[in-house]
Amino acid sequence: MFGLFFFILFTPGVSELLCTSSDLEMSYTFCDSTAHAFMFNLTPCSTMNKSTWNAVLTWIPRSDIIFLKIVFNVWYDGAKALHWKEVICSGADDEYSVCGMLKGETIATAFDIKGARTKFPKGNYSIILQGFSDDSDKNMIMCLNFTMIVKRDAF
Repeated sequence: MFGLFFFILFTPGVSELLCTSSDLEMSYTFCDSTAHAFMFNLTPCSTMNKSTWNAVLTWIPRSDIIFLKIVFNVWYDGAKALHWKEVICSGADDEYSVCGMLKGETIATAFDIKGARTKFPKGNYSIILQGFSDDSDKNMIMCLNFTMIVKRDAF
């Protein structure tokens, strides 16, 4: 079982290795130049015959999370492959525990990533994950730039 567990006060611009295996390598950087208190763990580090990745996230946000919109962009070998937006927190009747968290509170959560339902072809993926505290995409509270290198075709 592969995984990397770390808690960091991130140094901006430095790539952090998330995991590496014979078929997958993942790393990330923050998109902005601000230090973040952040921990992320992902297991297993593989795309071969896996139905789910298990993730653990600990993060101390720099602002209140009353409204939260996630924007997810994926590029495959330089071509845009996916653009997805979702309002996670709207301020009323929210279903996620992160909604309503205040600046400086620790978010600690575990969740499954079911991306393994997709068979990822061999190649280089760039994944930008942005979080905004308003609907105008102007008040970014988090931005991660993941690099995913799939070393073998899963099919």
